[in-house]
Amino acid sequence: MVAPTGGAAAATLCDNVAGSRYEYPLEGELGWVSYRRDGGLTTLSFARVPPALEGRGIGAAMVRAVLEAERARGARVEATCSFVAAYLERHPEFDDLREPG
Repeated sequence: MVAPTGGAAAATLCDNVAGSRYEYPLEGELGWVSYRRDGGLTTLSFARVPPALEGRGIGAAMVRAVLEAERARGARVEATCSFVAAYLERHPEFDDLREPG
């Protein structure tokens, strides 16, 4: 579990390895980021924020927590999810995690 730093949400990120996704429970709802791991590369393929939580910065806080967790694992990331890719473009502090190419 990883507690996010900053952001709008005060949730605890859980790595559901069996489900291949990071889960972000908040206010009785569940957001998540699906992934696929291949060695030291994690592909972030889909992010979901429940409609009841949209528009409050929850998605950004969740993605930040996921990226921090991947950094702690020593992994690199590739984003096929457009939301995660846009987040990475706006946050150069995570450039060190990006898979070159």
